[in-house]
Amino acid sequence: MGWPGFLLFASDAALAALCGGALLVLAALALAADWRRTRRKRIDAVGCVPWTACFLFFAISGVGLLTLAIQGWLRG
Repeated sequence: MGWPGFLLFASDAALAALCGGALLVLAALALAADWRRTRRKRIDAVGCVPWTACFLFFAISGVGLLTLAIQGWLRG
């Protein structure tokens, strides 16, 4: 099974935009997990995943990739 045609022949800007969008989806999931963790019923049932740090990493990386993709599309 090979790559789909739209990914095989996509430009670097399109691939960066797809990766940036995927990272922003992960950032939204991390934000939802952090929101859920802060509203837990048992205050001493702390998880082991630093959701705030995950959110910041995914959000900054996603916005950076989307910025690069937009610059690539504008320059042609």
